[in-house]
Amino acid sequence: MNILVLGSGGREHAIAHKISQSPKINNLYVAPGNAGTSKIANNVGVGVNDFEGIKKLVLDKNVNLVVVGPEDPLVNGVHDFFLNDPELQKVFVIGPQKAAAALEGSKEFAKEFMMRHNIPTAAYQSFTSDNLEEGYAFLETLQPPYVLKADGLAAGKGVLILQNLEEAKKELSAMLLDSKFGKASTTVVIEEFLDGIELSCFVLTDGSNYKVLPTAKDYKRIGEGDTGLNTGGMGAISPVPFADNAFMQKIEEQIVIPTVEGLKKDQLPYVGFIFIGLIKVGNQPKVIEYNVRMGDPETEVVIPRVQTDLVDILTAMANGTLDQIDVQIDERAATTVMAVSGGYPEAYEKGKEIIGIDTVEDSLVFHAGTKISEGKVVTNGGRVIAVTSFGDDFHQALKKSYNNMGKLHFDGIYYRKDLGFDL
Repeated sequence: MNILVLGSGGREHAIAHKISQSPKINNLYVAPGNAGTSKIANNVGVGVNDFEGIKKLVLDKNVNLVVVGPEDPLVNGVHDFFLNDPELQKVFVIGPQKAAAALEGSKEFAKEFMMRHNIPTAAYQSFTSDNLEEGYAFLETLQPPYVLKADGLAAGKGVLILQNLEEAKKELSAMLLDSKFGKASTTVVIEEFLDGIELSCFVLTDGSNYKVLPTAKDYKRIGEGDTGLNTGGMGAISPVPFADNAFMQKIEEQIVIPTVEGLKKDQLPYVGFIFIGLIKVGNQPKVIEYNVRMGDPETEVVIPRVQTDLVDILTAMANGTLDQIDVQIDERAATTVMAVSGGYPEAYEKGKEIIGIDTVEDSLVFHAGTKISEGKVVTNGGRVIAVTSFGDDFHQALKKSYNNMGKLHFDGIYYRKDLGFDL
């Protein structure tokens, strides 16, 4: 079987790494890929939104199945592009069609979906520049902190949590009138703040059947103690220690099943990964957001724990036979620590040589923002490289990740040293 993974981050490296272990794979391609994927697959310099370029690659290389890593091409309709092209119709695509991808593409759409299917979430209202004054009035009815979310995709940075009412009004105005997040903030969702601890639940679905993958918790803030600016994720832990069997049963009954059934009722075709961002309020799970793909860096701890051949799982998803697959999970804990470029998530430099990768022992190294330049591995993004380790518990796994992270070096390297502090 020939498989193409779309994307260039740590998530795609982790997915490609697991696929590469399957005896069922003939050729594995990653587009555009990174320095890490080049060691286990064929990197092809095609962008994730270059649908014509992807078509040419798929036909030239006789690709049977495409795994879409990031959200952008899904929201832009890459799956529909395949279905509507006679030459591509027989190629399986893992990732929802455009209508269903709006679960991530539009916060408002996701909220309306949750309300329609009685899925527990925060109370909310949506506003545009036309009813800005009503937005101010709604803020005045809420208790701080105030949560403002850009409706569209804003590269994980479109959510603001503010303590001060006047500041919240100012930011609402900046989002709606000054396009603070570009087109993404044409509509802004304001919702009540939920106080609790966050976790992520990952679901596989073939459109009618589903399987729940291990939970994970990621750390979004750049600074230790969860301070500073939001990032794309500084590390992750799986499983989440506080998500016991009783709590997982609540998640499945109150959220997973109504989500999968809701997609069917609303006739939203969905073959792929559903990432459900959750918060535990008291002892109840509530949905913060949906993503229509795996998370990053959560993929780097969830996918390595999957022991069943990933190609078998992906094929079953594509064929609508997911109920016939037994997904086996490694019982050990997994942790990943992400090293980032100095200055990230604000301005940072690229092209710094990374040394020490070959000295890492008993851990997996997943490349996020790297490339090969003049035969050397160099930085090529804000989040650069992740070290994933297993242990009997997350403390043991973290110790191993940190030990190996200490062997890596590039100019300006930074990583958080306090992951798991809140567990």
